[in-house]
Amino acid sequence: MADILERVLDKGVVIAGDIMVNVLDIELLTLKVRLLIASVDTARDMGIDWWTADPFLTGNNQLERENRELKSRIEQLERQVAAAGLPEPEGSSTGEHRQVRAASTRRGNGASDG
Repeated sequence: MADILERVLDKGVVIAGDIMVNVLDIELLTLKVRLLIASVDTARDMGIDWWTADPFLTGNNQLERENRELKSRIEQLERQVAAAGLPEPEGSSTGEHRQVRAASTRRGNGASDG
């Protein structure tokens, strides 16, 4: 058994299959399954090394960090716009601005009621 496993990991094995779901000759779903079983060294020799750049596997969460920084900058800019008395931009992302918009809508956007 160990010899078979060693040979599989050394050479690599590819298992491929397609799963199709049809109803009345209408294709609803197609799954294409490709499974490669090999050692890391064999995979690298084949040019497969996707795990070296995967942020989840490498612990490199640069995208998450950039996303947080961008959201923070947007919120800061929205606060500056609000402080300057400029109209609020469409699609504001902060909850504070949504609350202000809802309150002004209930008041009739500042128009007098009587």
